[in-house]
Amino acid sequence: GAPGRGRLCPRDMAGVNPWDSSVQGGDATWEGIRVYRGKILSLEKHLRRLSKSAKALGFENVHTKEEITEAIFRTLAANGMRDSAHMRLTLTRGEKCTSSMNPKFNVYGTTLIILPEWKPTEGATTYDNTAGISLITSSQRRNSPQVLDSKIHHNNMINNILPKIQANLAGCEDAVMLDLDGFVSETNATNIFMVDDGVLLTPHADHCLPGITRATVLVLAKELGIQTEVRRVSLAEFHAADEVFTTGTMGELTPVTKIDGRVIGEGTRGPITEKLQEVYKNLPERPGWATEIPPFENCFE
Repeated sequence: GAPGRGRLCPRDMAGVNPWDSSVQGGDATWEGIRVYRGKILSLEKHLRRLSKSAKALGFENVHTKEEITEAIFRTLAANGMRDSAHMRLTLTRGEKCTSSMNPKFNVYGTTLIILPEWKPTEGATTYDNTAGISLITSSQRRNSPQVLDSKIHHNNMINNILPKIQANLAGCEDAVMLDLDGFVSETNATNIFMVDDGVLLTPHADHCLPGITRATVLVLAKELGIQTEVRRVSLAEFHAADEVFTTGTMGELTPVTKIDGRVIGEGTRGPITEKLQEVYKNLPERPGWATEIPPFENCFE
């Protein structure tokens, strides 16, 4: 609910007010957050991005970072979740006093929605991080900052959903999206990397979400001594790459074995992908990368 009016409710009783901005105009920002072994990975980074998106969207009377953190802990405690869980965190402009897209009618402050689910990385998602996935290229272009800046992690998702429909119809897990100049941007749901002759490349974040997992992989690659390049990358380069993988909080690092029918490398998970996956798995235990979930009895004081 709005700041100071939080409540917990069973899954089948959860609902959103029909006057909420998310219903009236998709006017919201969101984060996907993962829970591992009693810790929340990159929570500070996610909340910082949520705050920046809310600022860019001009939200007013916004939940504080402390209020959001407390609400997350209470929700996890109510569900007994300390591992193998994923949360969808949505912050809307809030409820309106009348049906309209005009923010002038938002008089109650922001609405915070926390949806936790038991969702291990593999098994509960469509991502297979060992065998890999197949992609197609979408006919839909990724939003440009001229139209809608992807640095705002917003809820206007039709630009992503239409390519996902194309992927579903083609029997693929996701779709590669190009920018307005025809260079690879990301997929409909994740950032994307490729390996060419030992060099790790990813498109710059002008037309895609500057993902938290994307940034993490670039840091880990540097630690491992893997040369990286962030630049414009063409579709032909991805088709002919030695390795390709996608990155996202939900699926972590997922090998791509086929794009548009072209087999990537040997058609199996590549060595650099596997090396990065192994390092990524240990991040929750590394200092500074995750936030400890307090004892559940402390979450309701």
